[in-house]
Amino acid sequence: MTILVTGGTGLLGVAFKKTVPNSLFPTRKEFDLSNPEQIKQYFEKVGKKKIDTVIHLAAFVGGVKTNTENVFNFYQQNSNINNNVIDACVWAGIPKLVCCLSTCIYPDRPYVSYPLTEEQLHLGPPHPSNFGYAFAKRMVDVQLRAARKQHGLEYISVIPNNLYGENDNFDLENSHVIPALIRKIWEAKINNKPHFEVWGDGEVYREFSYSGDIAKAILFCLENYKEEDPINIGNTQEYFLKDIIYIIKKELDYSGNIVYDRTKPKGQIKKPTSNKKFINLGWKQEDYTGVEDGIRKTCEWFKRKYPNIRGVS
Repeated sequence: MTILVTGGTGLLGVAFKKTVPNSLFPTRKEFDLSNPEQIKQYFEKVGKKKIDTVIHLAAFVGGVKTNTENVFNFYQQNSNINNNVIDACVWAGIPKLVCCLSTCIYPDRPYVSYPLTEEQLHLGPPHPSNFGYAFAKRMVDVQLRAARKQHGLEYISVIPNNLYGENDNFDLENSHVIPALIRKIWEAKINNKPHFEVWGDGEVYREFSYSGDIAKAILFCLENYKEEDPINIGNTQEYFLKDIIYIIKKELDYSGNIVYDRTKPKGQIKKPTSNKKFINLGWKQEDYTGVEDGIRKTCEWFKRKYPNIRGVS
């Protein structure tokens, strides 16, 4: 296959470069995803018939704070990116397209029951902290179904959960929970601070997936999954956020205290997912990297690269 990957400089995109290094990873200089004509021109330059698969990873993303404060921007920018990529793939007749969604697009209670299964995706509104991003991503499911029905194209969507790993974004305003915690704890350590601050109270539950695992999981779906419904592909082992903080403190050898800012939002209390469909497809639970091992690898990489990493330098 000749695979083109959008978002090649992001966390998951870099993991793909390690997994399928001979694929196409166009940069923003080669085409801007907000410009539909540039995408089509790139397809023509490479040769439309030479690309048989597009893996669409690019997105405008951030944590609870950024999602809450920029809800219109998250909807608008993600909608534009997704519309342009999917439209260009249909226009070029690309046979296969995989789009990456997120578990945060699922409805909140009381509209769903746990664990979250794929058929519950559109049963109600998402959590108010990220509804702009969530609705933009939900529409990808609608667009892919429409493309399949009208054009007979083998387009699918996959749903990972909270990603982390090397090459993440460590910007404290825009990062997700694990990279934000790693940076906060490390900078508290190197600056001899007796404590660091965490939004909320730490009493939430989350599932975490190592980026390298999800790159392999997407390729697994590309070969083995043919249905129009989205499929959950994340590691469904659930962790208490306070335990994650303890693991990171241990890996970074920091003995200071945690100060919880309970005036700040903490997001949903929990949102466990079911990956039963994915496991039935042939993926094994032991194929996932354990969170302690994954955090150790991420912290080791962070210490080697700091401060010359995304979101810091």
